[in-house]
Order: sequence, then structure tokens, then C-alpha cells
Amino acid sequence: PGSCSICGMALEPEEVSLDETENPELIDFTKRLKISVALATPLLIFTMSDLIPGQPVQMKLPHWIYAGIQFLLATPVVLWAGLPFFERGWASIKTRHLNMFTLIAIGTGMSYAFSVIGTFLPSVFPENLRVHGGQIPLYYEAAATIIALVLLGQVLELRARSQTGNAIRALLGLAAKTARRINSDGLEEDVSIENIRLGDFLRVRPGEKVPVDGELTAGHSTIDESMISGEPIPVEKNVGDNVTGATVNATGDRKSVV
Repeated sequence: PGSCSICGMALEPEEVSLDETENPELIDFTKRLKISVALATPLLIFTMSDLIPGQPVQMKLPHWIYAGIQFLLATPVVLWAGLPFFERGWASIKTRHLNMFTLIAIGTGMSYAFSVIGTFLPSVFPENLRVHGGQIPLYYEAAATIIALVLLGQVLELRARSQTGNAIRALLGLAAKTARRINSDGLEEDVSIENIRLGDFLRVRPGEKVPVDGELTAGHSTIDESMISGEPIPVEKNVGDNVTGATVNATGDRKSVV
């Protein structure tokens, strides 16, 4: 669990579990995305109203109300929905591994901070930074929109990774759960896959799944490898050939060493 110290992206477990569990980061980012879109969309429309000829919205609203509405809409998006980006951006600065989140955190953070100062302390800005009417330009919509778009990208990526994990779990689900091991005394016993070790001899009878990847040491058979190749015609296997776990022993009786 956690994020990569270099790229800032979420880490994936090295071992894939067969248990289907929901990705907590995907759930969290989806909720943040929904709220950020719900607030950033009206904010963007509201600020773009200055393109309407005559600027009726700006003319009817006092500037402090106009700026206050933007502040109220942008603050939850930047400070709450964008919080993971600021945490990862700060971590990248501390570890000196600048990445995408460094740029996002600095860009949106400065835009928001500049706008907040321009809203509540406009007198600190010189005259050459003011626009028509002597007002300070605000960039609330830029910060909120960027965060919403980056969240959208993160959600799409997390969903794709989750679907890939489901496909891997589906493949792992095809594997055999037990294997028939030939002990040193020649007797056979059924053991769990987790107890198979390098050098064990396994017997796979016709119609059974190959329990693990291994090498054919005795006998002759044809193996149905359609689950990995898509080819429906069984592949002939002789002593010394490699076999893949979860494929099916079509004919013959053989042993394999893994």
C-alpha cells in the first residue's frame, strides 16, 4: 500500500490474490471526481460568462460577490478533492523525484493562492497587475478544472488496472487447486498447490489439469493449451518438453518435474 516515491503513482501488490476486493483508492478518487465535477462545472460556466457581450453577470453582481461565489465553489475542489495531489507533490519535493504531481500541485496551488489573496487582500497587488475596473484577475476555475480533469484521468487509469487485475484473477482461477505428488517411496498423495516444491514429481492423468509449470519427465501426451494460446488443437508433448500450469492433459499418462 502507498505511492511510488519516484513517480507518485499508487503501488500494486507483487502477488495477485484470488480474493476480489474493491480498490479503496478507486472508490476514494471516484467520490472526489464526482464532487469536483459537480462544483467545477458551474464554476467554469460562471467565470466564462464574461465572454457574453456586455458582461451582464459581472455588471449586475458586485465584485466581492462575484469573487466570493468562485471562492466557495473552488475551495472544496482544490483543498479536498485535490488533496492527494498536494500530498504526492510535497512527497516528490522531499524525495527530490519531481514528477507529474509536482507540476499539478504547484500549478493549481499557486493559482488558488493567488486568487484567494486577490479576493481578500487585493490591496497588496500593484496597479500593473490589475485588469479593467481595477480588479485583480482570479484563476479559481483554472485550478478547479485542472484538478477535476486529472482526477478523471486517475479514475480511468485505476479502472483499467482493476479490470486487468480481474482478468489475472480469472486466469489464476483456472489453475488446479491440488496435485498428485509421487513421493520417494513411489506412493502417490494429493497435496495442495502451495506445498509443491522444486524437484517434486507429479502425475497428471488424462483429463486433469497440469497443476504447475514443469517439465515432462516420463510418458507421452497431448496438452490442451487453448487457455493461453487460443489454439483449440492439443499440442503434442514428449519427455523434456515444458508444460504450463492450468492447461489440460488431453491424452496419455505422464509425470512432470517442476
